[in-house]
Amino acid sequence: MKDYLKKNGIRIGIIILAVVFLTLIASAGGNGKVGFGHNVTGIFVSPIQKVVSSTANWFDTIYGYLYDYDSLLAENESLRAQLAEAQQSARDGIAASEENTRLRQLLDLREKHTSYEMESCKVVLWSTSNWSSSFTISKGESSGIEIGDPVVTEYGVVVGQVTELGTTWATVSTVIDVDMSVGAFVGDTQSSGMVVGDFALMKQNTAKLTYLADGAQIFVGDEVLTSGNGGAFPAGLVIGRLSAVQTEAGGQVQYGVVEPQCDFGSLVQVFIIKDYEVVE
Repeated sequence: MKDYLKKNGIRIGIIILAVVFLTLIASAGGNGKVGFGHNVTGIFVSPIQKVVSSTANWFDTIYGYLYDYDSLLAENESLRAQLAEAQQSARDGIAASEENTRLRQLLDLREKHTSYEMESCKVVLWSTSNWSSSFTISKGESSGIEIGDPVVTEYGVVVGQVTELGTTWATVSTVIDVDMSVGAFVGDTQSSGMVVGDFALMKQNTAKLTYLADGAQIFVGDEVLTSGNGGAFPAGLVIGRLSAVQTEAGGQVQYGVVEPQCDFGSLVQVFIIKDYEVVE
């Protein structure tokens, strides 16, 4: 018997405890009092229930935050899209208004110069070279444009001249480009000279008035117009005004610094004079 208890005592003890535990659970609750089994169960289960309940509430809260966050993101994206659409509409409206203004001015120019045959072009790309001042336009040989054609704004202000030509594009060198030269009249006395590009002045967005006639007197503020000499440009187009009058290194030859009336940085559209009547 002792040997049996030694070998199986632990197992028997466990069985006895299990039977007692089950008996206590079965007998609980008869008189309204919590039995030992329920009490023990409550001790262990109640904290677990609280943890489960708190966790469920936490997940509900987090889900609510995430749902609200997603809703705000969607609303924000919708507002961004609406804003972008409104801004684009505004830009389109401004661009259309500006183009209408340019076309009205062009109509006035054509009424003043009925012999002008003109072609409207968009400015596509400016040159990034430090040695030139030029840009590419959206039309070329297929539109009847030729090398040497003068280029103006809608106000008839000189921009430059077509110097390179493709089928559907062309390069325009501006009046301040180092390779440009335009016959000019200056001031009230209409003294003749040449507006030429100068490397140092080009960096200042200006050009040089030189080759002045003997005895010519020029002054700061004088208006510079195309003379029509050489046939490259019609006569009477505005080039700009003299911003300075200086002398060459020797101190004998006088020249003017021409500030073009054209604002090159704001150009979006230009007009090519493809043909005009030369006035003798």
